[in-house]
Amino acid sequence: MGNSLENPRIYILGAGFAGISIAKEIRQKGVFGTIVAFLDDNPEKVGRSIEGVPVLGPIRDVVNLLARTPADEAIIAIPSASRELIRDLYFLLKRAGFARIRILPSVAQIVEGDAHLVQTREIDPQDLLGRSPVAIGLKESIRWLRGRRVLITGAGGSIGSELARQLLSAGVERLYLFGHGENSIYQIDRELRILQAGGVGVSTAIVPVIGELKDAQYVTHILKRLKADVVFHTAAYKHVPLMEANTVAAMENNVFGTLNLCQASLEAGVRRFVLVSTDKAVEPLCTYGASKHLSERIVMNAQSKAGRDCHYMVVRFGNVLGSRGSILPLFMKQVAQGGPVTVTDPAARRYFMTIPEACSLVLKTGGVGGGGESYLLDMGEAIYIRELAEQVIRFSGFEPDKDIQIDYIGLRAGERLEEKLVADNETLEATDFPRINRLVRKDADPELPAILAELKPACTYDPARPEAYRNRRYLRETLRTWIPSVEEKTDEPEY
Repeated sequence: MGNSLENPRIYILGAGFAGISIAKEIRQKGVFGTIVAFLDDNPEKVGRSIEGVPVLGPIRDVVNLLARTPADEAIIAIPSASRELIRDLYFLLKRAGFARIRILPSVAQIVEGDAHLVQTREIDPQDLLGRSPVAIGLKESIRWLRGRRVLITGAGGSIGSELARQLLSAGVERLYLFGHGENSIYQIDRELRILQAGGVGVSTAIVPVIGELKDAQYVTHILKRLKADVVFHTAAYKHVPLMEANTVAAMENNVFGTLNLCQASLEAGVRRFVLVSTDKAVEPLCTYGASKHLSERIVMNAQSKAGRDCHYMVVRFGNVLGSRGSILPLFMKQVAQGGPVTVTDPAARRYFMTIPEACSLVLKTGGVGGGGESYLLDMGEAIYIRELAEQVIRFSGFEPDKDIQIDYIGLRAGERLEEKLVADNETLEATDFPRINRLVRKDADPELPAILAELKPACTYDPARPEAYRNRRYLRETLRTWIPSVEEKTDEPEY
């Protein structure tokens, strides 16, 4: 083609602040390739030269002219672009033969005036599927975190790691990456340090912490030492069928881990505590949902013991595209293997948003939310899983049920055709902030201590109740006594 992958020719789509910032960085460092041109649709910019780089346009016309002599790389640097525009640009560039297509995060992920090449990444299906994220002004949303010490539990997970990336831009004083899996914590720690080397969040001290939330003494000890101002609690076992086979582990980790963290945070004087919850907590059918339902109640009760200036809150939302163990990576893997793509039921629907959008809204809610409140992120309309499967197949260049088969395998244990976002005993109120709604329900739960007391012998050995220890049947029967929506299983084994 005449150009080398070692020194690729680069076209930057978008001659705004983000594209110009990236162009400057590429030219200053001189090791990433040669910028051929900006591509832009703004007639006031087309024909000009910015930073010595010509601006060509309109984008569609120029890209079509390039189809016969494709450049190596295109970088879409239009942070305000809608999902529809990104989708059009991606397929336009793909047809033109670009060897590599990268994208800069949306405005939900970058702070205006602070775009870096290190933040670009390969485009993937979650950039193209579903509705367009709403721009919420991250710069304003994260201002309350500047100079704070922030702890993220489950920091190596999908939500936790994205929160960490966004918090790096917030100017937090210390960012504690808490988790019990050393590999995932190692990976996010390394990624954040690479971002810092590229100019993102250079003033933040990153502190990886390997620990176990189920160890109450340890959690109390470490929270007092870290002196965190803010806790984002994302850690949880969350794979529904797996937790149906490991019900005690789900309760031990999700419920009593949350209880330990809340109690330790209260003792350590944590000012803001945000639990990341799920729509599966609403009138829960599965054990995972029941564990998050109880976790929500634990956080609500913690507020009644917190100081006047402390705010303990819950943020609930549905599925996120691209999270570990979610259907999007599974679909991509199945397509790469030639199919079939497996869908539970043709009528199954879920609410989806992207991980970056969900995390931006969690950060926003953490700053504006009140203590003892629960919030529900606006998930838009539910999406049929089969339609998502079809879109992933087409993204990969195939036709559904022609090149790649879709197989329907039936609902698994603990699954519903569609999740509810709001319980019958809850009402929804709008807030002053787009896509953030308040769930109205009673604050404290006087029954909670009794529920936890009955569940504890299944998770922690009690000499007075040895028959209950790790007993799945006892656990489910106890759960159903307090949460009748939990699925009954007459064939539940004891162990």
